Amino acid sequence: MSEVKLSAEIRNTFGKGSARQARRAAQTPAVIYGHGQAPKHVNVEAHGLMMALKTPNVLISLDIAGDGTELVLPKAVQRHPLKRTISHVDFLIVKKGEKVTVEVPVQTEGELAAGANMLETLLTTITVEAEATHLPEAVTVSIEGLEAGATIHAKDLVLPKGTTLAVDGETAVLQVVAPQAEEPAAEAAEGEESAEA
Repeated sequence: MSEVKLSAEIRNTFGKGSARQARRAAQTPAVIYGHGQAPKHVNVEAHGLMMALKTPNVLISLDIAGDGTELVLPKAVQRHPLKRTISHVDFLIVKKGEKVTVEVPVQTEGELAAGANMLETLLTTITVEAEATHLPEAVTVSIEGLEAGATIHAKDLVLPKGTTLAVDGETAVLQVVAPQAEEPAAEAAEGEESAEA
């Protein structure tokens, strides 16, 4: 995954008023931490950050005015409850070659076996460990031809090279279930008809 370059500046004022002022200036308040460093409070260009965060586990190179560059991963994103705009981000400092633990989306491909089977998604993301500069955007699993009763466990997932599971391999991720019969509802309807008669 290639890194996204964003500009930032050190933030010396805090509180709601300061955060509002930053947002009016098209910036998003954030904090950078990790690797034993004291937390660093910054304002990041808002539009570029919003676009970058559309990619899961995006690797960001923050060019901090007068303070060098930090390679970071977003660890917590706070959004406005109604507008859904980004109000604050926590960034974790990472180093090239270092392994990190992240959650990646689970995607499916293919079609289930005929017979109106239903796919039940137990986990939408899976926790994996991978090199910070080579994080997978998603893990894809084939459900082609699976029949009712089939279960896909974490150990069945095909992970990209250099990526390992950070959860128990027996953890169920997906399962195929037969559709539930609607007989009880039909019986209730019959009972109503006989009562009317």
